Amino acid sequence: MNSLQQRLLSFPAFLVGSLVVLTLLTVRGRFHDPDTWWHLKVGQVIVETRVLPRTDQFSYTTNNHPWVPHEWLSEVLLYLTYQAGGYRGLWVWMWVVASLVFVLLYRLCTLYSGNAKIAFVGGMAGWFFGTMGLGVRPHLLGYLFLVVELLLLHLGRTRNRAWYWGLPPLFAVWVNCHGSYTLGLVVMGIITFCSFVDLRAGQLVSERRERSERIRLAVILALSVAAVSANPVGLQLLAYPLNVLTKQTEGLASVTEWQPLALTDARGAGLFVTALLVAILLLVRPSLLRLEELLLILLGFGGALRYMRLSFAAGILIAPVLCRLLAEAWGSDGPEREHPVLNGLLLLVAAALVAGFFPTARHLEQQVAANNPVGAAEFIRRQELQGPMLNQYHWGGYLIWALPEKKVFIDGRADIFDWTGVFREYQAWMMLREPPTKLLDKYGIRFCLLQRRIPLAFVLPYLPGWRQVYNDEVSVIFVRGQAR
Repeated sequence: MNSLQQRLLSFPAFLVGSLVVLTLLTVRGRFHDPDTWWHLKVGQVIVETRVLPRTDQFSYTTNNHPWVPHEWLSEVLLYLTYQAGGYRGLWVWMWVVASLVFVLLYRLCTLYSGNAKIAFVGGMAGWFFGTMGLGVRPHLLGYLFLVVELLLLHLGRTRNRAWYWGLPPLFAVWVNCHGSYTLGLVVMGIITFCSFVDLRAGQLVSERRERSERIRLAVILALSVAAVSANPVGLQLLAYPLNVLTKQTEGLASVTEWQPLALTDARGAGLFVTALLVAILLLVRPSLLRLEELLLILLGFGGALRYMRLSFAAGILIAPVLCRLLAEAWGSDGPEREHPVLNGLLLLVAAALVAGFFPTARHLEQQVAANNPVGAAEFIRRQELQGPMLNQYHWGGYLIWALPEKKVFIDGRADIFDWTGVFREYQAWMMLREPPTKLLDKYGIRFCLLQRRIPLAFVLPYLPGWRQVYNDEVSVIFVRGQAR
């Protein structure tokens, strides 16, 4: 048996296949992210006009307020994927990118720990914390780039320093795909800083690297910063991540994924258990913890505890360190201990699972219909309802995509509605903190498209002049007077 066959029929190959199958089973029912649709629409606008949109084109409430297309390249890729394969193409994109994240993380953990079997724990940790962010959205590319960055940094340190030169081109692409490039620069800064530090304090150590490597890392960090500056949007794109944290307070306070990670959440409990496991391993084993590892762990934990969505990044940052500390827990068997026939049979089972659970176009369409106002949008088009519409926040993206002739009240681009105060007004209306008629009268709303079972769906019929004209299992439409 040649070396290629040995690799294909090895136990690590089976573990990789397991991660791919697990990812498929996880994302099979996740074709319902509400932000997918407005990302698609922005991508369509860019592809068809060859111009990056700099103002709001999709709502009537922001008065064409300036907007930052901070994920424009990802949106173009998503739209081109949709053009090529429709819903199934988008789903495959999500599955492939997510699988790459976990498989490459497994590979990183293998290289980092020297144990291909225990590295599966790292891949599983990445998957567990990553379940927070699996969807057809640009941030999935951001997490892929974070794993690639860690791989390049590790290979540059342990194999060949030429690997470091892949970082500036990576950041040049990353900055145009997702704002998590800032996290990548922080990671790069931590590694560069620690390369200058010589420290030994108990089990915490840091070894100053050779002068040539320190200089190389500093130069590459500078080139990476220069790479993110060379983007078609300009300084606004670089300032956007800071804008999220300082000028989008309503969105951060109202959107679930921007809430702190609670210990009652499975990922919150998992984070606590992981921290406890790392502490126990350092106590019971004579292991050393590098300063850069400690800082990356703290970065991951701090980010996840502050914002739930960053639990995905926490899993990626923590997994390699955890695997290194666990490396001696399961011996690393050589090729002579492999069972290629059994591994081959297990891989065939994995392939059968992929074939059996691969979603059909109908299955994806059912997910879309179950989570979006598909019937209501068609009713609005067919009945030619006129005048300003008030829609629910999480449906705005779908309406932008499926009903482009009708501008929305609000959509998933929380940034622009936060800047203009529309998000605050909408939240007050939805929570009934103010008389419902105040917002309806201010914007001259002629009809409302709402979820069927929210409180306001039971309030509107009692407001003077409002009546229900449509309902299904998902949505309900109310009109004011003759809204035609």
